[in-house]
Amino acid sequence: MQLSPLLELLTEPVGCAFTSQRVELGLHEALVNAVRHGNDEDPSKTLRVRRILTPHWLVWQVQDEGRGLPSNARKPSLPDEPHARSGRGLFLIHQCFDDVRWSRRGNRLQLACRRPVSAVDSQDP
Repeated sequence: MQLSPLLELLTEPVGCAFTSQRVELGLHEALVNAVRHGNDEDPSKTLRVRRILTPHWLVWQVQDEGRGLPSNARKPSLPDEPHARSGRGLFLIHQCFDDVRWSRRGNRLQLACRRPVSAVDSQDP
């Protein structure tokens, strides 16, 4: 999947390169999961991606057309086997955002990060 142009557009208002990279990684994982697992890689299905900007938060919502992820499968943990081919996406998403919420059905993920409170906080490390 070619996600770079979309990710650049979605992360444009972040304003801090370090935070932008973190958010971009988390959004990439969320989008890939939605296409692969939610929509079962069906090209006839679509994603709905929304960006919400508030004075204190940057929020993204990713919704697929799938049946939804059951609540007991939404744990942000790493796979038991270090060489497992999958199972790291939810862990990475939770590491990249300050707040992660699921819709009741489990097919919409809301991801949020706090906006920097001052110019000093927005400086790259």
